[in-house]
Amino acid sequence: MTAQNVTVIGLHWGDEGKGKTVDALARLCRYVVRYCGGANAGHTVQVGDEKFAFHLIPCGILNDETINVVGNGVVFDPEVALGEIADLRDRGVAIGPDNFCISAAAHVVMPWHKLQDRLSEQALGDRKLGTTARGIGPCYADKASRTLAVRMGDLVAADTLADKLRGIADVKSRVLAAMYGADPIDVDAVIDEYTDYGRQLEPMVGNAGALLRRGVAAGERILFEGGHGTLLDVDHGSYPFVTSSSVTACGVPAGVGVPPSAIGKVVGILKAYTTRVGAGPFPTEQDNETGDYLRQRGREYGTTTGRPRRCGWLDAVSGRYAVELSGVTEIALSLLDVLTGLKEINICVGYRIDGQDVVDYDPAAMGRVECVYETFPGWDEEIGACRRFDDLPAAARAYVERIEQLLGAPVGLISVGPQRDEIIVYRTQIQGLA
Repeated sequence: MTAQNVTVIGLHWGDEGKGKTVDALARLCRYVVRYCGGANAGHTVQVGDEKFAFHLIPCGILNDETINVVGNGVVFDPEVALGEIADLRDRGVAIGPDNFCISAAAHVVMPWHKLQDRLSEQALGDRKLGTTARGIGPCYADKASRTLAVRMGDLVAADTLADKLRGIADVKSRVLAAMYGADPIDVDAVIDEYTDYGRQLEPMVGNAGALLRRGVAAGERILFEGGHGTLLDVDHGSYPFVTSSSVTACGVPAGVGVPPSAIGKVVGILKAYTTRVGAGPFPTEQDNETGDYLRQRGREYGTTTGRPRRCGWLDAVSGRYAVELSGVTEIALSLLDVLTGLKEINICVGYRIDGQDVVDYDPAAMGRVECVYETFPGWDEEIGACRRFDDLPAAARAYVERIEQLLGAPVGLISVGPQRDEIIVYRTQIQGLA
């Protein structure tokens, strides 16, 4: 039952290239399911000359036979989602009740969440977290506090929604005015806007957990699509510079309503170098010509925010931690082609603090570590046309093999370019790919 299911997660701070891998695997699956995060996630799929950027809609929507599900662990922004749906339909992609289901238990990002996010970051000044200002953290906070939360089931209940929003808006107006001097919320405008959102989305809202549990029982193949990288996990990441949800494979059961045994194979997406967006520690960061080279060649600008990403050498220490935490069964190595042209390539293989080797990885200590590097020869050959491992330059093959040793998991897939078909199937254990 579980061997055929697949969970896809990022092994660093996100932006690892999950979209392309999910797109490749989705063609083998009946369901593709988002289980965490919100519109702060951004997954990109390149199909010919067309680029699709997904924030809330699962990447499986590009496959005709796939049912796409947004689980209860996602915080759902109806404005963003409807924009994505309209764009997909304009580009000839079918999306509706037959292939898209939103959990009625998913929480709704409201205008006051986005306002609080912006005002909080402004108030923090130099101590800001570097959020996307999409209202994600405040929405998850209301989910935990319960009394001020709105779920998708509430959004589509037109007869009770207005009263619920009036009560919440009254409290939010007083709180935001007291904390930040904000103007009162125009609750009538919010009611009109969100009632219309509920009307449009109602046919696609349902009991997603029951749908997926039936799929598990029937042995139908499910792909669980992680929204962020492991080091952004609210519990296991580089806190407080993290997102607000459980983004590792550990978050799947609670985020969609399936048993832990349904997780199946776990594919960890690892960029061939490391990037980060926003504030927080980044031990291998290269704020120099090397970082600039990686950023320009890798087009390292955020799918969600457009912000330039911080770039650095591959951090195998935190990567192995992420592999162990989620029980990764294989790695999908992305953007290997970006390293072409570098004379030497470094991998961080260890940490030291005050001259002492660090034995156990601790995300809370990342701001104090000194990196220990191994240096590898680079290569000049473009590798986009390679389709077998042996087609790669010897230096690139040696780099991949060392990654396997350092992270303790086989490399199943290697991305050698942005296009769908620019991929090498290597040591994968996924049925249908091998």
